[in-house]
Amino acid sequence: MNSKTQTQENRTRLDCIPGTLCDERLWSRLAPALGDAFDLQHIPLHQAGTRPQMREMIASHSAQQAHLMGFSLGAYLALEHALAHPRRVKSLTLIANSAKGLLPAEVEARRRIVAMLERNAYAGITRQRLRELLHPSHLDDAAITGLIRQMGLDLGKDVLLAQFLTTIDRPDLMARLPELACPVLIVGAEDDKLVDPDDLRAMASRLPQATLHLLKDNTGHMIPLEAPDALADALRAHLEAGGNFNDNDGHRAMPPPFSRNQ
Repeated sequence: MNSKTQTQENRTRLDCIPGTLCDERLWSRLAPALGDAFDLQHIPLHQAGTRPQMREMIASHSAQQAHLMGFSLGAYLALEHALAHPRRVKSLTLIANSAKGLLPAEVEARRRIVAMLERNAYAGITRQRLRELLHPSHLDDAAITGLIRQMGLDLGKDVLLAQFLTTIDRPDLMARLPELACPVLIVGAEDDKLVDPDDLRAMASRLPQATLHLLKDNTGHMIPLEAPDALADALRAHLEAGGNFNDNDGHRAMPPPFSRNQ
């Protein structure tokens, strides 16, 4: 076995599910922050046109014993997958998503966008939408706004409509969270305009093996792009702690707390 093959085999695989109108570029800042010990595998959610296709995409593209990570819509779908296939998920990372589904204001905003898209051509992510997605400190960061806009333009109207229409109805999964025995990392931001941080606290209280990491400084909804270093630190600690989980007649030791921003 050569050293390159050995290095690849020793890397921790992360199966990554992006959010609405995002692709593998969503993780482009996280990957270097995580370093060479991790192998990010991208689930091409944008290729699925229906909710069943999204579920099948995740099932077919993730490992049989997956470290599953999802952002926003991808986090909700990751949670659904873990509940449907608990034996296939070794650990779960949920970023910027509530198990309750979408806030009423976000549902209404999406219905307006759908109505507008059905009448008009898609011109890309608007400045107003960027204000909802990003912390004010990042609105003039061309590296972040440009990437978000380019993903939107490249994926386009059909993908946006499919993802909005097929996922706007998200059943409340809070009551089912105690079913999940695997370690779960929840990452959110206090200043996220789309996800209520109190929902994330409620999620953590219901999960048997949960770690909550709430970011307080200069971070909105787009955590993988706005705070890749903080996300990488949280994720690395989550997976390292998960590696110390020992089965003792069915009882698992809790991972050590690590969140500086909780």
